[in-house]
Amino acid sequence: MAGIVAGFLACAPVARAQPLPRVVSLNVCTDQLLLLLAGPGQIAGVTPLARDCWNAVLCEQARHVPVLRPTAENVVAFHPDVVLGESYTAAVAIQAARERGARVIVMPPAQALADIPGQIMMVANAIGAGARGRALAADFTRRLASLSTDPGPGSPTAAIYAANGFITRAGSLPDDVLAHAGLRNYATVMEGQGTPRLSMEVLVAHPPDLLVLDRSGQGASLAQSMPDHPALKRAFAGPRHLDLPARLWLCGLPQTLDSVAMLRAARNGLESVR
Repeated sequence: MAGIVAGFLACAPVARAQPLPRVVSLNVCTDQLLLLLAGPGQIAGVTPLARDCWNAVLCEQARHVPVLRPTAENVVAFHPDVVLGESYTAAVAIQAARERGARVIVMPPAQALADIPGQIMMVANAIGAGARGRALAADFTRRLASLSTDPGPGSPTAAIYAANGFITRAGSLPDDVLAHAGLRNYATVMEGQGTPRLSMEVLVAHPPDLLVLDRSGQGASLAQSMPDHPALKRAFAGPRHLDLPARLWLCGLPQTLDSVAMLRAARNGLESVR
């Protein structure tokens, strides 16, 4: 009897694990979610922006995976099983991926911190990393709950000021980050500011409690030099200004919570000057 069982086992087919899909990313935000979630050898390519440390928090990890430009030709040449992208980007490459039979995941930009766990799981499920995704999403949710504080009517105001005088308005991820840090967005409480840009004169004459300088790169242009103008440095000295790397909230990532932590610390620092 033992011999019969042994013979049966020898002839039975052996269940083999399905190979993980090879994945290409066509957007800097999906690049980084892929870098967080992918297993060894899964990444067929990410965009060059993934290695730009002004735009990507995972730039060092991206140096160890292939890079490709998000073109239709590259999608065809790399033969990915899964292609990740965001709305309004690389439309031709995404169409080429669909025509080649790849599974295509197109994500909208994250507009609130609450969007991030769902986006983590969208990528995780597409690339066969469900367990890793669930753990990452759960950690994010726990940390967000520990950091969040609701702004009240008397909470400090904060203006997010970027190159060329652009300010962050309502309905964006940075706006939601401010709210979770217990800050009111200056752009939404300042009456008559219907444009996305704000002159330095207005900012100095009617100052917010905190000036957040949105750092997205170095350069010698007049637009990029505006946040470093001496008038702003005088008006927002000491704890009244915060340099915050734009890469922390350019994409919805677990690291976006670092911006909440930085802003909460800056809010606490305002107590000494208010």
